[in-house]
Amino acid sequence: MSAKLDVSVFDRDALRHGGYLYTTNAPLSSQLATQRTIDIVQLRLAGRSVLDIGCGDGFYLIRFFDCGSPRKITGIDASQEAVRVASINRQSRPIQFVVGDARRLPFPDNSFDSALIQSILHHSDAPLDIVREAFRVAPEIVIHEPNGNNLGLKVIEKLSRYHREHREKSYTSYQMKNWIRNVGGEVTYERFAGFVPMFCPDGVAHVMKAIEPVVERIPLLNFLACAVVVLVAKRSA
Repeated sequence: MSAKLDVSVFDRDALRHGGYLYTTNAPLSSQLATQRTIDIVQLRLAGRSVLDIGCGDGFYLIRFFDCGSPRKITGIDASQEAVRVASINRQSRPIQFVVGDARRLPFPDNSFDSALIQSILHHSDAPLDIVREAFRVAPEIVIHEPNGNNLGLKVIEKLSRYHREHREKSYTSYQMKNWIRNVGGEVTYERFAGFVPMFCPDGVAHVMKAIEPVVERIPLLNFLACAVVVLVAKRSA
């Protein structure tokens, strides 16, 4: 039996702020970063039934719904307070939010078309278990994670109080692709995107957003400098 998850810091954030710090009354940098995520991920979910594993306060799922992308959406998160906030924020939208452990999902095999693993692997000490469970409930998975190839991000993880409190530790794209292969998956799409780090000053955010398209377009530079990586994988035949 896996150890009980400690999500107290996420419960605290949701209780104090009515959501997470990068989604509720967020600074410009976080607004730019989250919008870039929405832009690149929603295209991978269009017309499908989707489980968002680690949905948090529901910020992304609600926006995916409003963009008209997924056909059906369910979110699951271990933080009861985050799920409570998500349930309030959805208003009348037909989105289901559930409290549960990403390592032991309370859904039958093949319950969804796609499973979205969005920015939770870097909080976990058992990321392989999450990837395996995602493939159990869906034949296709979409992983969105901080780009662990970015050395600047490694520095931020050590120096930022927020990152330390939330036990953030990014993984390289090679590590994540290796997990996918280990559980019988095959990567079909890879993209490095975004350049604006969350919680940076507005002036820095404006400059980095301006050069973001250039950084995203140049091979190797995007591998080393982009903020996030998106991987799409399917079960191997």
